[in-house]
Amino acid sequence: MSIMITGATGELGSLVVNHLLKKVAADQIVAVVRNVEKAAALADLGIEVRHGDYNDQESLTQAFAGASKLLFISSPDNDDTQRIVQHANVVKAARDAGVKHIAYTGFAFAEQSVIPLAHVHLATEQAIRTTKIPFTFLRNALYTEVFVNPGLGASIAHGAVVTNTGTGRINSATRNDLALAAAAVLAEDGHENKTYNLVSSQTWSYDELAQLISEISGKQVVHQAVSFEEEKNILIGAGFPEPVAALFAGIYQAVAEGETSKSADDLKNLIGSETPLKASVQQALQG
Repeated sequence: MSIMITGATGELGSLVVNHLLKKVAADQIVAVVRNVEKAAALADLGIEVRHGDYNDQESLTQAFAGASKLLFISSPDNDDTQRIVQHANVVKAARDAGVKHIAYTGFAFAEQSVIPLAHVHLATEQAIRTTKIPFTFLRNALYTEVFVNPGLGASIAHGAVVTNTGTGRINSATRNDLALAAAAVLAEDGHENKTYNLVSSQTWSYDELAQLISEISGKQVVHQAVSFEEEKNILIGAGFPEPVAALFAGIYQAVAEGETSKSADDLKNLIGSETPLKASVQQALQG
C-alpha cells in the first residue's frame, strides 16, 4: 500500500504524517511537496519524497503514480478562482495516475455555507466525483487556532476580548484533531464514498471563551461585542493590513450569522475524543 499526502510539509500535512507514522510503516508513505528540500526531515524518517506542484499537472501525475490512497489537502492560495484551477489539476492528475482512493479536505456543511470559500470546496468535490474514484470528503471545521492563539494574551491586559461575533456559536476543531481524523481514514478501510463533517460536537461562544480566559488567567476578562466596521477598524489599528482585517471581521460576522453553529459527532467518532476548548486556551496563553 502506498499512501500519498500532498502539502506534507504544511501545518496540517506535517501533523497527518506524524500521526500516520504511528499507524503504518514509513515506507508506505509518500510526501508530495512543492519544495523537496523542505522535506529533508521526512526523507530522513524513511518517507519517500516526490515533487508535485498544484500549478503543474504533469508533475502531479508523475508524483501520484502507484498511489493506493491520496490525501489531497486543499490549496492555501488566496485567489479562489486560482484554487479551483489548482484543484482541477490535482483531480485530473489523480485520475490519470490511477489513484485508487482520494481523501479531500473540504469545508464543513459546505452546502449551507455562505462563506465564498465553500464554493471552491463544493466544486472540488464535484470534480472528484466525475473521476469515479472512491472518495472520502473530510469536511473540516475552521481551525480552533484561528480564534484561540497567543494573541488572546492581549485581552487579559485589556480586560476584554473584542469581536463582532455577537452571541454566535463556533464548532471549530484543532489542526491536530483534524490531522488525527485524516490519518485514521488513510490507515483504515471502510471510509470509501463517505462524507464526514469534522467539527466539534460541542460548540462554544466568545462569551464562554472570555470566561475561560478569566478562569485560567485569574483576571476578569469579558467579551465585548462590536459591529463589523468597528472590529475591522480595531484590527487595522492593531497593525493588520486592511484586507486581513476585513477577512477576520468577515469570519466573525459569519459566526454571528450562524455559519459555525452546527455540531456533529463525525470527528469524535473517528478519533475517539476531542481537544477541549480549555486545553487550547491554556496552550495559547502559555505560548
